[in-house]
Amino acid sequence: MTDLRVAFFGSPDFAVPTLEALIESPYRPIVVVTQPDRPAGRGRQPHSPPVKQIAEAAGIDVLQPERLREPDAVAAFAAYAPDLSIVVAYGQILPPSVLELPVHGTLNVHASLLPRWRGASPIQAAILAGDDETGVTIMLVDEGEDHGPILAQQPQSIRMDDDAGALSSRLERAGAKLLLETIPRRLADEIVPTPQDETLVTRARRIKKEQGQIDWTRPADEIARQVRAFSPWPGATTSLRDQPLRIWRASVEAGGAGRAGTVVAVGETIDVVTGDGALRVERLQRAGKRALAAAEFANGERDLVGVVLGEGRGE
Repeated sequence: MTDLRVAFFGSPDFAVPTLEALIESPYRPIVVVTQPDRPAGRGRQPHSPPVKQIAEAAGIDVLQPERLREPDAVAAFAAYAPDLSIVVAYGQILPPSVLELPVHGTLNVHASLLPRWRGASPIQAAILAGDDETGVTIMLVDEGEDHGPILAQQPQSIRMDDDAGALSSRLERAGAKLLLETIPRRLADEIVPTPQDETLVTRARRIKKEQGQIDWTRPADEIARQVRAFSPWPGATTSLRDQPLRIWRASVEAGGAGRAGTVVAVGETIDVVTGDGALRVERLQRAGKRALAAAEFANGERDLVGVVLGEGRGE
């Protein structure tokens, strides 16, 4: 084991594989900084970030400042005298007072091939844009958002059936592996950091729930990407007979003449007219019910052909 003092910043499930890999490596963190517990679920009970649960199970100290920029939060972190900090989807911007503490700097695991898709939702953005490829980047953190120089990258193909959940699962594992390969090379000064090309920057804005609402006048391929990008959250939603309906899986079919949103065929799939082409809905879910394959869903519905989805409130 090394005597390097490592600090880890992270919060959601995406950060868990990297934390677990560090715990089992020579770079076991001495402290984990994560978001405060937040109310969740129907009972709105306080819920710990996944990273906190892993850290506590491993006996690692946990800090949960509401605002990392506050002097008390900076002082609490500085008391650990970190040599190296690792950031994976922490959820707050690290202030200069925190970045300047570790002598070996702060490394970030980001779920895109920077400078493409800087920001909070790079996985969803890549799927929505129809990218064929994404990946993970290990970068040095500076004061800008995902702005620092690149230390290492690993591309990953985006499969036609990838939703955000499946792609995230692959990228989080790839990021953990690449980080463990990069740390010793960084410590040995074997990597020359590469500045990002600012002319190639694209931004991935934070996803909002209302972005899941389907506009049936859009082309079928765009809607299919929306379904994939917003699974598992916030979900691609519409309405059926004035009741909310979520679409979990869909593909594109040529044709589909008629009013956008109209169900034109029912069988193994439920085919819906869009602004260009038809969407073949393969799996869907009424609010409060379990998700069903299209054929099973159709068995419980009368006269679906001719119904227009998206009429009514749907939320």
